[in-house]
Amino acid sequence: MKMTVALLAAGMMLAGCVSTSAVTTQPEQLQHHRFVLESVNGTDVTSQKLLELSFGEDMHISANMCNQFTGEGKLSDGDLTVQKLAITRMLCTDPQLNKLDSTLKTMLRDGVQVDLTEDQLTLATSNDSLVYKLADLMN
Repeated sequence: MKMTVALLAAGMMLAGCVSTSAVTTQPEQLQHHRFVLESVNGTDVTSQKLLELSFGEDMHISANMCNQFTGEGKLSDGDLTVQKLAITRMLCTDPQLNKLDSTLKTMLRDGVQVDLTEDQLTLATSNDSLVYKLADLMN
């Protein structure tokens, strides 16, 4: 009986040491960085052009798929939203790029979870996941 109580007490002490708080990406970690899209929903991107996402001062976001995207983002608790997103309106001959335009637009306007791990940036919703690789620091 004494052994059971001792084990129970030790388990409770160890459980108290475990942190359950989520670590979220902060704006400072993204600022002045440029990322290149590598995969969409686990499938490698095969586009002939570099599909980029860049973060400037005050969470200014620039991106391209078929079209160009720009706007001021807000990052809160790891969730990125861009309320006033400006987008060019060209139709691409590449259907993959047209679909990616729609996916990125929805993610940025509706909100997307952002995860930065070393040199990999992941934008994820319940439906889609875009994985970018750090390209370089912006000047």
